Amino acid sequence: MVKHILSATAIGAFLFLFSCTSDQKSKSQSSYFNSPETGALIKSGEEIPFHINFANAQVDSVQYYIDTLRVATKKDTARFNYNTQGLPLGSRLLTAKIFSEGTAEEITSNIVLISSQKPANYSYKIINTYPHSITSYVEGLEFHDGFFYESAGDYGTSSLRKVNLQGKVVQQHDVDKQYFAEGITVIGDKIIQLTYREKVGFEYDKETFKLLKTFPYNHAAEGWGLTFDGETVYNSDGSNHIYKLDKNTYLPKGSIEVYDDKGPVTQLNELEWIDGKIYANIFTSELIAIIDPKTGAVEAYINMMGLPHAEVEDPQQDVLNGIAYDKAGKRLFVTGKKWDKMFQIEVVKN
Repeated sequence: MVKHILSATAIGAFLFLFSCTSDQKSKSQSSYFNSPETGALIKSGEEIPFHINFANAQVDSVQYYIDTLRVATKKDTARFNYNTQGLPLGSRLLTAKIFSEGTAEEITSNIVLISSQKPANYSYKIINTYPHSITSYVEGLEFHDGFFYESAGDYGTSSLRKVNLQGKVVQQHDVDKQYFAEGITVIGDKIIQLTYREKVGFEYDKETFKLLKTFPYNHAAEGWGLTFDGETVYNSDGSNHIYKLDKNTYLPKGSIEVYDDKGPVTQLNELEWIDGKIYANIFTSELIAIIDPKTGAVEAYINMMGLPHAEVEDPQQDVLNGIAYDKAGKRLFVTGKKWDKMFQIEVVKN
């Protein structure tokens, strides 16, 4: 009996050693990245250290990629550095295609590129104060032709509104109770409006508020904010992503990831396009982020703490949300959900 046990033990040991030897052989036959480490945080403008442990010393060539962009082709195995200046922020896939003696091998790693710029700090000065309806749970805000266009949210009370500077609602379209209305933006003679979790958007005639069509919203789990730069629609979903949508089809055609010098900036909500930058409310905070749309870097934060307004019935809904810009008059307006006031402000650098 003991003999049989010893034999089984010997067989097990042999299999274990064989397995280990096979694993080592398998590993030795595969190249891998020594650096950068997977998931390494690298600031924009710093260099990526490409250093590979090559399984085969006889290398004909190596092609290096960042996402789909080929950044270098090398004829040797020497390590090299690549400057990240100008690359979009966020998760970037690193790929090396290794060609050797008629064979090809592909290995990958990844980094997270964050902003190297410390955001500037701004505060504000109130220029004018206007009345605002406390029935509007503000999700979207625009200013065009002397009027505010406002998307009021929440189930059962969602609407699209046209409001004058005196706070009077001069036109309103009530949204069906099954929908929670979210961000809006104006595109020529049309208004588009998102819904929160219902996976659809609405297109209206700007003049009459007549519903022209619905369109699918499937590229993100939730719909939050919208803005338009004249060519591209920008869409937030509560994450640190801002999607670029086609102005005719409203389908995604790209995205940016928003970072400051500490990491990803999430909870991006109501959006506004102002002088080539995206202004974004950060949900449940008193901050507005000013974002470079080319890179996703946060260039500045505006601290809006202390805006004087009446108490909101539900304190948990007392949230800054709503940015509108009068391009002709160079006026910047802000408000909050169910606030009794709309403020014209001037941004002041600290």
